[in-house]
Amino acid sequence: MTEEIKTMMKEIREFNFELRAESDEEHGKYLTGQPIVFDSETQIYHPMRGMFKEVIERGALDDTDLRDVRFLVNHNTSMIPLARSRNNNENSTMQMIVDPERGMFIRVNLDVENNNEARNLYSAVERGDITGMSFMFSDVKDRWEDANGEMPVRHVRSIGRVHEVSAVTFPAYDATSIQARGLSDALDSAWTSLDSERARLKDIEEHKKRIKILTEV
Repeated sequence: MTEEIKTMMKEIREFNFELRAESDEEHGKYLTGQPIVFDSETQIYHPMRGMFKEVIERGALDDTDLRDVRFLVNHNTSMIPLARSRNNNENSTMQMIVDPERGMFIRVNLDVENNNEARNLYSAVERGDITGMSFMFSDVKDRWEDANGEMPVRHVRSIGRVHEVSAVTFPAYDATSIQARGLSDALDSAWTSLDSERARLKDIEEHKKRIKILTEV
């Protein structure tokens, strides 16, 4: 059985998946979308290491720390957040709903009256100029399938923490196909995990060979 590997390095996933601009009397101008998709096989490309597939499994958010999550644009941590979820309570300007079958959905209330960046983002989403979302997460437990094959598959079984969700200008992934990431260092934790799994499998094979040699003597 493949060993679970835990890493604290932050990772990023970007999806081109139904970010919508809406409005009503209760919430004013707001955005809705799904930044995390369960059981959707995606392909991730690293410019130096190659490709692997990845699936975020159902249940990956069961124990996730969602106590303090910001909503940004293009992961710009120097900007003032356009919304924020604190303990996901009713007073939070970003509401997060985890559907155990489908993934995470969000509603982001935007202050378009007093915040120019919020107003510009709402307009861009309403026009269809921005359709993608991304989330930053860390503390992953995973397992690998076909680790030594041409296209390993990473199964993300648990996400420890979601740090922020962003609207993104150039989404790298859609809900079924991941082609690239903006920065290769965002992939390092996944490749570290894969290298560890390959090393473990190599140790097992060497152990089997030693046992075989001993039994033949």
